[in-house]
Amino acid sequence: MGLSVLIVEDEPAILELIAFTCQSSGIDVSRAANVAEAKKCLEHKEPDLILLDWMLPDRPGIDWLRELRKDEYFHDVPVIMLTARGLEEDKVAGLNNGADDYIVKPFSPKELVARIKAVVRRHGDGEENVLTCGPLKMDKNKFEVTVDKKVLKLSVVEFNLLSLFAQHPGRVYSRQQIIDKVWGYDSSIDERTIDVHMLRLRKHLASTSMKDFIETIRGLGYKGVKPLVTASL
Repeated sequence: MGLSVLIVEDEPAILELIAFTCQSSGIDVSRAANVAEAKKCLEHKEPDLILLDWMLPDRPGIDWLRELRKDEYFHDVPVIMLTARGLEEDKVAGLNNGADDYIVKPFSPKELVARIKAVVRRHGDGEENVLTCGPLKMDKNKFEVTVDKKVLKLSVVEFNLLSLFAQHPGRVYSRQQIIDKVWGYDSSIDERTIDVHMLRLRKHLASTSMKDFIETIRGLGYKGVKPLVTASL
């Protein structure tokens, strides 16, 4: 699965230029002309990175950046500020408020793509290989899952599903969002296939203290129930 980027830019010509630059390098693109549209995009799918303009019609991009960094679910999404504000104090403000990088317009298309990939790479390199969620522990290097120190033998799909919910317990994922996250945005997996995999995953957890971890949210999808003690990536 390739990279996915959410572009938040209110100038149509610049938006399309950025989108073309990204797509030409195989990057999947979502578009938003303001913060309100960007929030709706995040409800549909979480991108690997957000390209965020500072001057937007409904609110300053840097204000939303501060909000994102406090958000329970999206606080760790990498953000590159892509803006015409090139003063040193603007760059410092952007970075101090949570931007992972700061690019001033006009920009070099090749440099933009290189810096997107660099930020995503750094973000990935900083992830822990052991995920803990209450009594659940998942070691990505060993492909090992334990609950109450009991080893569970999961398939690759089951491992990735469990990892998704364990990283963000309490967050509801629609079936389509689960497909996007586990199989990829271009997958042809049927949404009902998710129910089969979730049933199998629940069977693995049934004899453990995490037996009620996966909860069905009628009309929406699934979520991982927050355990009493939670630590995530």
